[in-house]
Amino acid sequence: MLTHFKIFKLIIAFSFIISQPAISEVIDLQKPGVNDTCPVCGMFVAKYPEWVATVVYKTQHAHHFDGAKDLFKYLQDLPKWAPGHELKNIVSIGVTEYYSLSLIDARKAYYVIGSDVLGPMGHELIPLETLDDAKEFLADHKGTKILTFDQVDTKLPAKLDDGNFE
Repeated sequence: MLTHFKIFKLIIAFSFIISQPAISEVIDLQKPGVNDTCPVCGMFVAKYPEWVATVVYKTQHAHHFDGAKDLFKYLQDLPKWAPGHELKNIVSIGVTEYYSLSLIDARKAYYVIGSDVLGPMGHELIPLETLDDAKEFLADHKGTKILTFDQVDTKLPAKLDDGNFE
């Protein structure tokens, strides 16, 4: 027979579980090896695990990047960075979430630009899992804007290289 205390504990536990916000699923993509280089800038990606982004194709071939900015440069000009590869053959795109350092779906992430946090290649698109996290990061790190995956236009990565956040 359940005591009042046990019932109370169950109610508290259940309330805690249902009150948690829904979050994006962490994705499991192959990690870069020590000799994997970013196809955009040539840096060794494994040296920067807190910034890794990864694209995986239907063939299970993967390209790794040292940040979301180079990932977007790659996706926006695939013939330049990966001749013979096509966007339609990409099955997964992951970015490393700033707070949890877990790989999340790049298409569901929020990106803060213009912050005081720099990545291996300077000004970055900082990936965050939830809009609330993005708003908090924006305020805490003097960011200028929050974008979704589809809002990152083809000119933005080069503007970030130049320190232009508008």
